[in-house]
Amino acid sequence: MRTLTDIPQDTSRRNQGDAPLARETVAARGGAGHSRAHESAVKHVTGRAAYIDDLPVPRDCLHVVPGLSPVAHGRLTRLDLEKVKAAPGVVDVITLADVPGHTDIGPVFPGDPLFADDEVSYVGQCLFAVAAESYRAARLAVKAAVVEIDEQPACLDPVAAAEREEFVRPPHTHERGDWQRALHEAAHVLEGEQFVGGQEHFYLEGQACLAQPTEDEGVMVYTSNQHPSETQKLVAEVLGIPFHAVTMETRRMGGGFGGKETQASPWACIAALVARRTGRAAKVRLPRAEDTRATGKRHPFHNRYRLGVDERGVLTGGEITVIGDCGYSPDLSDAIVDRAMFHADNAYSLGAARVTGQRARTHTASNTAFRGFGGPQGMMIIERAMDDIARHLGEDPLTIRQRNLYRPDRDVTHYGQRVEQLSLLQDIVSRLEASSDYWARRREITAFNATSPIIKRGLALTPVKFGISFTVQHLNQAGALLLVYTDGSVMINHGGTEMGQGLHTKVCQVVARELGLDLERVRITATRTDKVPNTSPTAASSGADLNGQAARDAASKLRERLFDFAAGHFDREAGGLDRESMRLEDGHLVAGIGEAETRIPWGELIQAAYLGRVSLSEKGFYATPLIHYDRATGRGRPFYYYAYGAAVAEVEVDTLSGEYRVSRADILHDVGDSLNPAIDIGQVEGAFVQGMGWLTSEELKWNDAGRLVTDGPATYKIPAFGDLPETFNVALLEGHPNSQASIYRSKAVGEPPFMLAISVWSALRDALASLADYRVSPALDTPATPERVLMAAEALRARHAERPLGQEAPA
Repeated sequence: MRTLTDIPQDTSRRNQGDAPLARETVAARGGAGHSRAHESAVKHVTGRAAYIDDLPVPRDCLHVVPGLSPVAHGRLTRLDLEKVKAAPGVVDVITLADVPGHTDIGPVFPGDPLFADDEVSYVGQCLFAVAAESYRAARLAVKAAVVEIDEQPACLDPVAAAEREEFVRPPHTHERGDWQRALHEAAHVLEGEQFVGGQEHFYLEGQACLAQPTEDEGVMVYTSNQHPSETQKLVAEVLGIPFHAVTMETRRMGGGFGGKETQASPWACIAALVARRTGRAAKVRLPRAEDTRATGKRHPFHNRYRLGVDERGVLTGGEITVIGDCGYSPDLSDAIVDRAMFHADNAYSLGAARVTGQRARTHTASNTAFRGFGGPQGMMIIERAMDDIARHLGEDPLTIRQRNLYRPDRDVTHYGQRVEQLSLLQDIVSRLEASSDYWARRREITAFNATSPIIKRGLALTPVKFGISFTVQHLNQAGALLLVYTDGSVMINHGGTEMGQGLHTKVCQVVARELGLDLERVRITATRTDKVPNTSPTAASSGADLNGQAARDAASKLRERLFDFAAGHFDREAGGLDRESMRLEDGHLVAGIGEAETRIPWGELIQAAYLGRVSLSEKGFYATPLIHYDRATGRGRPFYYYAYGAAVAEVEVDTLSGEYRVSRADILHDVGDSLNPAIDIGQVEGAFVQGMGWLTSEELKWNDAGRLVTDGPATYKIPAFGDLPETFNVALLEGHPNSQASIYRSKAVGEPPFMLAISVWSALRDALASLADYRVSPALDTPATPERVLMAAEALRARHAERPLGQEAPA
């Protein structure tokens, strides 16, 4: 082997835990496919990670506080702001009349005025905003406003709204086969309905932004935001200026979960408007209670089914209806209810089926994206049906679920997409069935419940099939910008945003892998609209799929350019390097094989390329192939692929109080060939616990006047450490790469494991069913709070009132 230049070993920037290890291949030291710490992990735990409220601001920065409606529905008859303007420290007060450009900032469809001007549609709707010298001065000034509203009845019932055809968008239907005939000919027909509650995002960092005026008519906005390009567009339209005059920057968010996909935009627009009007920086930071009241939630849903099954409990057909509570405006509800419809089958073939989605208008904040984007709410109704069928036929729910899983002769969804990797879905369920000792535990639990009159245990295994792609086709694209500096350090920028999920880490790993570099040589920069334009939101679990591919495209094009240069530049006496054998590995350009191998250090290659006037920057782009959906026919292939998983949950319920605990959870989840197993396992664990909170403790409550009363941690209960399963086994499925050409055959992991928590809800129903000797399937709406569990237990006892408390039904 010939070495043109040796490069010294430098481990000074590695984690101390890595120091004793022998020098490995580049991939093992940080490239995609291997576990590495989050790129900001040390900053997170030491408090050095800067969020919007941590950014230094100019001395004359203004603090902006919105004035919110105290009424859910009515006509704004008087808005007197004279005392507000005269309040100490107030510099500016703005209303809808002060907007020079567009006044409606609806992200997809109109219906979201920046400020209410005539009709008030929910408690917390923005009426005006105050800019003052201090945050305290602005908050005190807001209270001086004289607001008079002719209050009108508020609609808080989405079912009633749907019956009156009060929709934010028209209903939509998927239909496949003769579902009415299937019902008529079915051996058994079952019906059921459920209420699925919403969920507050409860991101640790609330809505926040900082806007600074720039030269000419422009503005620079630092924002905690999942969709900077959309906010750029809306800010520009509100100000009446070109898009290129507005720059958005997002380095990181302290959580998003969908709550900052569209609903970060109003605050950026308000801050930018103040900044342009006053010529001073303007900062908006919502306190928790105002943030919770002013922003939308996960959509509550009212679902119902009417399904036919054969003698073995296999679905033959039927109809499912999902009604999304959309709040007062469309926001993203059209696509969210669509995704609920797409996932109304979960992992099961419905047979001949009609699925209808309705988008009800109510007088609450406009509900919005949340992890799963409607998919979890859609899955809930078919999982209820699986349990109901099992109780009706006297079978174990797992048996019924396995009989209904998609299989080769039943592999087309109700919207016409063929389900791929069918054996994988079956394999995950079978493996987890065995590794969790499902049947041994089932026998043990049944025996325990037969002798325990008060404490009841429950067990459930539920699968997940989740489609990956934006269902709006044009959003499935991404860009990246790659810069290599003359010292060999690499900078990557892309259109995705970091909210703690590890996207930036994975993209850096992709670049490191493509360029054969140690991960420490690659650094990420803040997401900015003046580096990568026209980006899609970081949502739909597509962040790594899209932006990773764009970064790979940029890196691979630059790599090929370097190969072309090196082939003619180095070792000219020997006729140049062998272009066909070139590769980048271990920080070197390597050409040739064996004794004829030549190794050129990365730094020398880059210096030579620079002196040779070779461009060391490159842009990348990616657009997801194959996907399409015809809304007129309700058929197509909206998803590039499906991610699968399964979970077993065991619970223990006190049926006299309704209190319960999750004693054990076992999870096996499909991520294809993982980009970063450590981050992916963290995502699975976090998603499961967040999903568990949605289904058990996180209850949104409005009073009769339409005011949200669960507006903080004292009344809204997210899971705490003590709520974690006592035994929590999480594994990633290995050896099953994605069948589609995703980034290194990996699969998305952000949203799919959220729905694994449905197993907890199903296990609670299983425990309650033991009160009726497993012959009755109890109704249990969500969140399944202890109160709801207690009421379900009492309802079951009432149906068997002839038996004294604690006396079990005869076998």
